[in-house]
Amino acid sequence: MPTDFDDWFVREILVHERALAQYLQRCWPHRDELHDLRQEVYARVYEAAARNRPASPQAFLFTTARHLMTDRARRGRVVSIEPVGDFEPSNVYLVDDVSPERWVGARQALKRLAEALDRLPDRCREVVWLRRVEELPQKDVARRLGISGKTVEKHLAKGMRLIADHLYGGMPPRDGEAPAWTATDEDDGDARQQAD
Repeated sequence: MPTDFDDWFVREILVHERALAQYLQRCWPHRDELHDLRQEVYARVYEAAARNRPASPQAFLFTTARHLMTDRARRGRVVSIEPVGDFEPSNVYLVDDVSPERWVGARQALKRLAEALDRLPDRCREVVWLRRVEELPQKDVARRLGISGKTVEKHLAKGMRLIADHLYGGMPPRDGEAPAWTATDEDDGDARQQAD
């Protein structure tokens, strides 16, 4: 028998299923994992909202999806350091098996990422660099740049979206809409803070 919470979940979370599926398709490169990824997003949202319902369910859903993709990407970069045995007795030598094609492909991917970073508005690029490359906490980035934590979140989300659009050929702007790359660097929050 559905509970009041289940009704809330259907009304506030599941209503965004199509938008969530499109977001995951746009942002996650492994198409075979999309179904499982979406289900895990729902499970996390359900568990967290059961303890404390979010004030903005849609934002909470997409933030959870973004965090899950970040977690999975980080786990994918982890290399096991467990010993697999002694190679000396078997006369096995470790060989760098990176083919020239893989090396060139990696260089091209790095070049595209650098281009995407270079195309970001200045403040947006600073935030992305400090949060994703230097891995500074949001509070430290806000303090260093003299902006609010919310503005850091906004610039980070914008920067990651623009980078993904550049790397994965995002959606073109709608009729009458300015391309995302021409967006201004500063927002009202930054201007208000600098005036204070």
